[in-house]
Amino acid sequence: MTMSFPTVVDIFWPGEEGGTAIADVLFGDYNPSGRLPYTVYGTERSLPPMTEYDISKGFTYMYLDGKPVFGFGRGLSYTSFDYSNLKISSPQIGSDGSVKIEVDVRNAGSRAGDEVVQLYAHNNDSSDIQPKEQLQGFERVSLNAGETKTVSFSLPVEQLAWWGTTQHSFIVNPAKIDVLVGSASDDIRAKASFQITTAGRWPGSELTTRVADGDYAAQK
Repeated sequence: MTMSFPTVVDIFWPGEEGGTAIADVLFGDYNPSGRLPYTVYGTERSLPPMTEYDISKGFTYMYLDGKPVFGFGRGLSYTSFDYSNLKISSPQIGSDGSVKIEVDVRNAGSRAGDEVVQLYAHNNDSSDIQPKEQLQGFERVSLNAGETKTVSFSLPVEQLAWWGTTQHSFIVNPAKIDVLVGSASDDIRAKASFQITTAGRWPGSELTTRVADGDYAAQK
């Protein structure tokens, strides 16, 4: 009996024009900028048993112990990008505030391309298990060869909250927050930090119904 394994086409059906799109990328007529939405592990030995349901035991890019073959957010391009001048609007912020994060991104190659700038954060609060890094935002920026643009993010402190099982609410404690900006979860180009100065607590119904331009309750 012959066994066959799924190919990329089997898993991600590219549609009628998929062949044309792949050919354009392979022949360099199009500069790709897609990103992996998952982590590609080296071997099954890199992972806990499948009977383990706690992701903090080593699952996903957030808790993986070691370097993956391809990290979450990884992608290819026919050009390269440099990061510089990472800035945070304030070194200290209360739990009811937000920080503005800016970084300069330069196309260091010889042809135009898109970079997906990814913002990650690590909470140094030791009162609970925290991800090594967690995606907090991303921005796609188109750059001509040699061009530089400033990419900005707004990071509300409440976005850094986690579920407190004893408090029965989302919480954040005073702690140092590491800000990591890069091209993938395993390709961080710039780092900085700020301090959360006050504790915050939000009911589950509040943060889980929040949308970018307000909350559902307020829109009714």
